Amino acid sequence: MRLVMDTDVLVAGLRSRTGASRILLMAVDACVIRPLISVATVLEYEAVLTRTEQLMAMRLTYADVDAFLDGFVARAEEVSPYYNHGGMILDPDDDKFVTAAINGNAEAITTFNVRDYVPRDGRVTGLGINVCLPGDILRRLSWRPSATSPFASLLH
Repeated sequence: MRLVMDTDVLVAGLRSRTGASRILLMAVDACVIRPLISVATVLEYEAVLTRTEQLMAMRLTYADVDAFLDGFVARAEEVSPYYNHGGMILDPDDDKFVTAAINGNAEAITTFNVRDYVPRDGRVTGLGINVCLPGDILRRLSWRPSATSPFASLLH
């Protein structure tokens, strides 16, 4: 499954030992999910995940987050923003995820902030791409994680 993961999903997956976001990160590690990334999305991931308050909440060090991101990026597919789809949604800070999803032909964007992805133009009914909660994505997968997943050790 090819999808774009909003930063809040990575934050939740690294903060919680259980939950759909954690399992989605393990699915990335198992190559069941292929995240689509761009330079802009990875820069946001790094900026948010390395904030002091996030590191403390996740009980991780900067080096841990750096290692996690290295593994995440290694399993991801980089999308070149051939066309910038900025300005389509209510939250301009999430334009980078829409651009990656549309240019990468993603099956979905997964986020906890589904309302941020409502089209700015009220006459438009959708983006032409599914915007789903992590639990919705998890329900689509028949795969379930193994306790021996390499990310299982990092995601303590």
